[in-house]
Amino acid sequence: MSEQAAVTILGAGLAGSLMAILLAKRGIPVRMLERRPDLRKQQLSAGRSINLALADSPGGLAGEEALVAAQGMRYTHIPVPFDAPEDRHFAAFRQAFESDAEPVHVHCIMNYRVSAFFYRYNRDARSMDEAAARALMARQWEPETDAQKDAPVWAQFIARGEH
Repeated sequence: MSEQAAVTILGAGLAGSLMAILLAKRGIPVRMLERRPDLRKQQLSAGRSINLALADSPGGLAGEEALVAAQGMRYTHIPVPFDAPEDRHFAAFRQAFESDAEPVHVHCIMNYRVSAFFYRYNRDARSMDEAAARALMARQWEPETDAQKDAPVWAQFIARGEH
């Protein structure tokens, strides 16, 4: 039997690693090339989490702060009442979001708060074109056209800001 040439796989991400395992199980020699350093030897930050929901929101995660901390992440809670978002909530979000360059996960219950906050952030802090910022928000929610009872409050919230 002739010696089989090794298959070279570029990238040790999920797909590359899985392909390498499947080929190796069939007896095919595999050589993997990865441009990133070995993640097992790197000092990585787990990131941080910003929660915009109220602590007692239906569908919220009980003990979220402790669960996030157990994963090695920092947790910031900015409780934004769904029926009363204020500019001070946005200012707290912006301060927390811009506090460092670590990866950040921003969330709430339905991500309506998140989409509205990022609309204002993209428009005002990042000087993104208003139409582009609105298109990103519209992937999740459009408060001006939503029939949800608190949508008008959010339409007013996103209309405010630096423009």
